[in-house]
Amino acid sequence: MSRMCEGRVVVVTGAGRGLGRAHALAFAAEGAKVVVNDLGVGLDGTPGADGPSLHVVEEIRAAGGEAIAHGGDVATSAGAASLVAAALDTYGRLDTLVNNAGFLRDRMLVNLDEDDWDAVVRVHLKGHFLPLKHAAAHWRAEAKAGRTPAARIVNTSSGAGLLGSVGQSNYSAAKAGIVGLTLVAAAELARYGVQVNAIAPAARTRMTERAFADTMTAPDSGFDAMAPENVSPLVVWLGAEQSAGVTGRVFETEGGRITVMGGWRAGPTADKEARWTPEEAGETALKLLGEAEAPGTVYGA
Repeated sequence: MSRMCEGRVVVVTGAGRGLGRAHALAFAAEGAKVVVNDLGVGLDGTPGADGPSLHVVEEIRAAGGEAIAHGGDVATSAGAASLVAAALDTYGRLDTLVNNAGFLRDRMLVNLDEDDWDAVVRVHLKGHFLPLKHAAAHWRAEAKAGRTPAARIVNTSSGAGLLGSVGQSNYSAAKAGIVGLTLVAAAELARYGVQVNAIAPAARTRMTERAFADTMTAPDSGFDAMAPENVSPLVVWLGAEQSAGVTGRVFETEGGRITVMGGWRAGPTADKEARWTPEEAGETALKLLGEAEAPGTVYGA
């Protein structure tokens, strides 16, 4: 039986540790050639002491797979362009992009500095946009040349982006933005043979070990529900040709559970067909809220 991603070339950003590392190893195990991107920074985005992408490449090669390391900053146009170029120059093609890079600078809203807002939005949201843009430009050129690809993009959102998370306004806003980016990219790129989806994973990583220590601790025995490797099978399938026809969707995944998430949809409505007075608007809003489903609970609220 052939492996699911045999012959495909896959780029994974933020692949030196945690979820990204698990994704890179899982794609390689399914026959993909992997470009392992990681800037090698600390949890808060400060420069780190080593290049973790090289260690992941060594793991893949030791298992008989093919991989190269890329240490560029994907939140810069030059870094994102060089990432796509690394795949094309080394392997001659690009089939799948997994956007995963990110870090945290958690603060309550009134204590959050502008620099901490900008840094987190930059690495998560801009760090998704730029690799997506450069990969999409390549695939558009391929499609226009009559070589329509079976291309895949998997973006990484979060439950914080879907519901919000106390103390993470910067991270939540960026992750919500990634969902919006995913929906637009799926609509715009479909004509070029590109599918774009997002996941909202829950797993044990450097970012979650501290914030959710009680729930992220590995068990002494049995199924480790928070192992990042649990998320990767869905990512591999979304990055493979077998996911044909699935695009513009968001999946929440945790342990052995996969959930298709529903976006904003119109709920109860009222139309006066004329302008409301403030009193009428308030009375109507309260009536409609009484008929509506309760919103999800913000994490930490």
